Amino acid sequence: MARVARIETNGGPEVIAFHDIDLPAPAAGEVRVRHRVLGLNFIDTYHRRGIYPVALPAELGVEGVGVVEAIGGGVTDFAPGQRVGYFGPERGAYATHRNIAAASLITIPDDIDDETAAAALLKGCTAELLVERCARVEAGWPVLVHAAAGGVGLILVQWLKAIGATVIGTVSTEEKAEKALAAGADHIIFYQSEDTASRVRALTDGEGVHVVFDGVGMSTWESSLDSCGIRGLIVNYGNADAPVGGVNLGVLAMKGSLYNSRPMLYHYYAKPAERAAGVARLWDMLRSGKVKISVGQRYRLEDVAQAHIDLEARKTTGSTLLLP
Repeated sequence: MARVARIETNGGPEVIAFHDIDLPAPAAGEVRVRHRVLGLNFIDTYHRRGIYPVALPAELGVEGVGVVEAIGGGVTDFAPGQRVGYFGPERGAYATHRNIAAASLITIPDDIDDETAAAALLKGCTAELLVERCARVEAGWPVLVHAAAGGVGLILVQWLKAIGATVIGTVSTEEKAEKALAAGADHIIFYQSEDTASRVRALTDGEGVHVVFDGVGMSTWESSLDSCGIRGLIVNYGNADAPVGGVNLGVLAMKGSLYNSRPMLYHYYAKPAERAAGVARLWDMLRSGKVKISVGQRYRLEDVAQAHIDLEARKTTGSTLLLP
């Protein structure tokens, strides 16, 4: 028996409902996983709201860590009792147990605990691709990180500092500022009371930043444009507020021949070799201490609707975990 969260329609957190189901035996190429810890991510809210359309009814959640309970035919890389994790793109993590393709699983090393893995896999791999393969940030570059105290934000700040960038972070509260500064941010901007672009220009002698990492979306688009220096790059990697739309590309020219990218994690982790290399890089950053994972809050899986409410209201800091 498994307890599984589903939505029948798109909408607010109230559309999430739990069901008890009998899981079939794993099919060929599948593994049954008993979850220990789940990661909460903004992409879960995009699926729920319909920003990223999914066929309904739909299961939610893309990140989980647990123990293999059974394997289907042809599975040779995993065995019962083994610790494993995953970060999608398949949905269905909001459950006590699930069957999932063995190809989607990652072995969790003995020196990485369950909570760290569940808090780090999707967000850490996102930071890896954004910094090292999308923006290709170099030492000495000034960069702007919106929502610097969020789950991805705190990891981005640490990763960027580890490679020698100068990090400017935006936050909403003094508490979040303390967390971003502790992660290594060089400068903090309180975006609700300060003009972000003006402060960025003042901090960079009028030049602007080389890269803006923006996981917020439409409400920060203008400040991202105005904060970016000539031939700079705006990386829009999320829609915490709302998707950026209706953009006249000519504005990129007028603002300084800017570049804009809208990367998706799974396009950078599409091939097995890419997944292996990206995850290995994440483990190395964690082991070195250059990146430390901050778990800001934990919820029971049954309380996932409240977790969505708090995440979307920007009441959370660091990573959020769900406990089945």
